Amino acid sequence: MKVYNSDSIRNVAVLGHGSCGKTTVVEATAYLTGVISRMGKVTDGTTISDFDKEEAKRGFSINTTVVPIEWEDVKINFLDTPGYFDFVGEAEEAVSAADAAVIVINGKAGVQVGTIKAWELCEKAGIPRLFFVTNMDDENANYARICADLKDNFGTRVVPFQVPIRENEKFVGFVNVPKMAARRFTGNKGEYSECPIPASVQDLLEETHGQLMEAVAETDEELMERYFEGDEFTEEEIMNALNGSVCDGSLVPVIMGSGLNGYGVRVLLHDIKQYFPAPSQCSITGTNVNDNSEFKADYSETKTTTVKVFKTLIDPFIGKYSFIKVCSGVLTGDTVVYNVQKETEEKVARVYVLRGKEAIEVPELHAGDIGALAKMMSASTGDSLATKAEPIAYPKPDISKPYSVMAYRAVNKGDEDKLSTSLGKLMEEDLTLKVVNDKENRQLLLYGIGDQQLEVTMSKLLARYKVDAELYKPKVAFRETILGKVKVQGKHKKQSGGHGQYGDVTIEFEPSGDLDTPYVFEEQVVGGVVPRNYFPAVEKGIQEMVVAGPLAGYPIVGMKATLVFGSYHPVDSSEMAFKLATHLAVKAAFADKASKPVLLEPISSVKVKVPDKFTGDVMGDMNKRRGRVLGMNPDHKGYQIIEADVPTAELFGYNTDLRSMTGGMGSFSYEFSRYEQAPSDIQQKEIAERAAAKDE
Repeated sequence: MKVYNSDSIRNVAVLGHGSCGKTTVVEATAYLTGVISRMGKVTDGTTISDFDKEEAKRGFSINTTVVPIEWEDVKINFLDTPGYFDFVGEAEEAVSAADAAVIVINGKAGVQVGTIKAWELCEKAGIPRLFFVTNMDDENANYARICADLKDNFGTRVVPFQVPIRENEKFVGFVNVPKMAARRFTGNKGEYSECPIPASVQDLLEETHGQLMEAVAETDEELMERYFEGDEFTEEEIMNALNGSVCDGSLVPVIMGSGLNGYGVRVLLHDIKQYFPAPSQCSITGTNVNDNSEFKADYSETKTTTVKVFKTLIDPFIGKYSFIKVCSGVLTGDTVVYNVQKETEEKVARVYVLRGKEAIEVPELHAGDIGALAKMMSASTGDSLATKAEPIAYPKPDISKPYSVMAYRAVNKGDEDKLSTSLGKLMEEDLTLKVVNDKENRQLLLYGIGDQQLEVTMSKLLARYKVDAELYKPKVAFRETILGKVKVQGKHKKQSGGHGQYGDVTIEFEPSGDLDTPYVFEEQVVGGVVPRNYFPAVEKGIQEMVVAGPLAGYPIVGMKATLVFGSYHPVDSSEMAFKLATHLAVKAAFADKASKPVLLEPISSVKVKVPDKFTGDVMGDMNKRRGRVLGMNPDHKGYQIIEADVPTAELFGYNTDLRSMTGGMGSFSYEFSRYEQAPSDIQQKEIAERAAAKDE
């Protein structure tokens, strides 16, 4: 592959709803430009993008794949992203490296939740975009309805650049609205020739052309005046206005085609080259960590070489690759780079361009280009590579935080270490995966964006690393405490020949009022009935008991213990005896109904973001989960943010239920807030389950 400078590169994220045709469109561009001799199929797992075994098995994208193609002396780096919400981290990584986006829409399904989420990603990143309506060869495709829906959802920035031509219910061509010229498809690679504009499209064409001219007029005051005076714009004026408006994102074109037949793909490539910015037209800023000064890289080839790692691929067969974007300078092989975050130096042996799983070695990568480095042991996603003399750090990709959780374990004994190592590699690839060791409940927790992602992770472990692991429902970390005051005796007496064991304590137990602290210990012994040197042993006994309480084996919190009386034996008493006597006292306190022993359950503060129309359903569901809705705040973008306190146990599976209630539009976050007394039925059930587990 040729080496391209910054002016001749386009970095384009391909976004859209799951299974809307993104991968097929990218495959069509590769076929059209001669990268492949025949088109692969997503259903067969033979496309360039979906090379992972899991993708081939499931029939949809799981990972972001880079597919660079060369078109009319321009290199277009397509970043083909997954559309399913569980793999949003992959799309977020792609957008962090892209300078523009193509949002693919299925001509039959129309605007879907994934279309809206793709738009929101672009808005957040501030990148220009266009809509490509694919599957137009389907007889049920409705381009006019889709354009109307796009305007309803995203406003008047959205302007159709084409009108479809149909004959005998078949999609045979289109009218180029800016040039007011008709095109008819003539070949299997999207070739077309000029033809007369059919009378059947005149009405729609006039309406669409009027919308486009209005959008052109709004780009310049002089043009606006001429528009109101009824002047016609020249083709050059129209193209100049469109170039600037699409490039800065103030105008979003809608074009169409069919990825499967290659229709419209030539126009897509032309429009990407014509309207989307080259890296040299974009800006990027880093920080020199030596003096915290700002470094304006701006994809300049003349500045010092700096690079950001936006994605990591670890495959047992093709090895580890760090996906990079060169932010300034020129990166060549046989150079030493400095990892700014890890503060280590590493040699770059070779520079690659990845096309799917194929690694193509290139002599160098210029600023703005996307490539890959092999076997960079210290580099991970979000790291910045520069020189030690000018250590420039770039912001890390903004990746969604995982809130869906399952417990996991190795199926086969002895696989625990292998499981841990393999999961570490998957987490290096996917920043939305997180492992937590819950020592209290003796379980390992795997966090992800959704249940499907966690299932795919288990499948990857088996397929890639031959580690069989299973998911199961996680236990919730309850707490134990007392609500009443009680005075109890604990007496440990044992005679076994020679010195015996004797310890006797009377302790008052009551609530301390502080659930953040396990216990408070005081002594009010009068007359030396318990010698002072045994006080630490009594406290040690309490300290050991609060780790696992008598009710259900959960930690005790919020308990005050006051040593008030006791007795000792001058020969048989010992620290151990008093410690064991204290154990008995704690058990006796929890066995005494006057102490009112209870289980406390964790409460989470939850924020749910949903469109206005779903607030009633979500709040009703919160009540079913024993939640307390605290308030509702609009974000002034058509969403409401519902704040509630919900028992953590009731949040299990909430991600799936929320998506079902809101058609995939809802999202949520939560954090631990406090502990509260659990309802009696929940307490009884939990105590019974823990007792049964102990018996087993």
